[in-house]
Amino acid sequence: MALFLYRAVDPDGRIVRGQLDAANDSDLDQRLERLGLEVIDVREKTTRNFTLIKRKIKRQDLITFCFHLEQLTRAGVPLLEGLTDLRDSLDHPQFRQIIANILDEVEGGKMLSDALAQHPAVFDNLFVNLVKAGEQSGRLPEIFSRLTESIKWQDEMIAQAKKAITYPAFVAVVVTGVMFFMMLYLVPQLVGFMKSMGQELPFHTKMLIATSDFFIHFWYLVLAFPFAAFAAVKIGTKHSPAFRYRLDGFKLRVWLFGPILKKINLARFASFLGLLYDSGISMLQALRICEGIASNVVLSQAIEQAGRQIGEGQGITASFQNTGLFPPLVIRMLKVGETTGALDTALANVSYFYDRDVKDSIGRLQAMIGPILTVVLGLLMGWIMLSVLGPIYDTISKIKL
Repeated sequence: MALFLYRAVDPDGRIVRGQLDAANDSDLDQRLERLGLEVIDVREKTTRNFTLIKRKIKRQDLITFCFHLEQLTRAGVPLLEGLTDLRDSLDHPQFRQIIANILDEVEGGKMLSDALAQHPAVFDNLFVNLVKAGEQSGRLPEIFSRLTESIKWQDEMIAQAKKAITYPAFVAVVVTGVMFFMMLYLVPQLVGFMKSMGQELPFHTKMLIATSDFFIHFWYLVLAFPFAAFAAVKIGTKHSPAFRYRLDGFKLRVWLFGPILKKINLARFASFLGLLYDSGISMLQALRICEGIASNVVLSQAIEQAGRQIGEGQGITASFQNTGLFPPLVIRMLKVGETTGALDTALANVSYFYDRDVKDSIGRLQAMIGPILTVVLGLLMGWIMLSVLGPIYDTISKIKL
């Protein structure tokens, strides 16, 4: 397959430019004809071009894809016709080309899941395996319906996570701005006056002056430190698995944010595992898939450990309990599900519980940010006032009337 740049005319007579994968010129002509385009000229792309603006394929596009195919396949419309209708109705150029490529693969005799697997950046391992399970069981419409609900749930959980991070980040910026103003402007205005009093300054006043001098002379280091630390962490996680494991473990334990992040990860794991298991995928295969899509290495290794013990013949509940990561609620629900044979329902209940708990925890966190900000600013102002007014008060108290 080669990448071709083309210029064509659409049914409305407008000039359309784009790029498309094809085996040769004839194959490209056939693909563009299916898109309703008439070729003007075409050339093979030999150099890599970088575009400044490229629309990202979002979850909303995947929801549209799943909902469209779910409705058409449930109504008895053949898959090829459904993909053709979807391709013709999309206004997202990159996604439209991907659907066109998938349509060509399916027309060539491939299964839909195999065609989706050719685009891992859009359709992840979970998505592909669920579609494959739907093809094998004949429950493709139901699988697309479940995928639609799952992607909507993921979108909501990510929005909740961003909500938990955005406000504290804003507060941190405000506190940093206030500190810079005090250290770069307010404190230097008072230093000359304090030194002119000619008395020995207390330790906390010297510390304030030293801190202000550091901000004045090395402000660029203070500003660069967060970016340098972020870059160091990114490099460390990329090149050192041990560092990434310790960092991911710290994320799950850090004050305020750790418990929320752990609940989000557990809710995501329970939702995906229940979805895979309910779709007819074996527990061991479902755990391997969840292990691959887990965003936290500590959780991923715990899933791998549980899967290995289940493969050795241990029970599901005991295997998860032996990892030491999963809380009593998850263990209890797994035990009920394993005993009753309704493991998918038990996992759905775990996901629902943590979903509600995450929302409540984020609400409590946001309510705490205000008082925490007040305390931090109060301590900062108290330090400055004590450091400035303390020497002045000592000088006044020594004056004999």
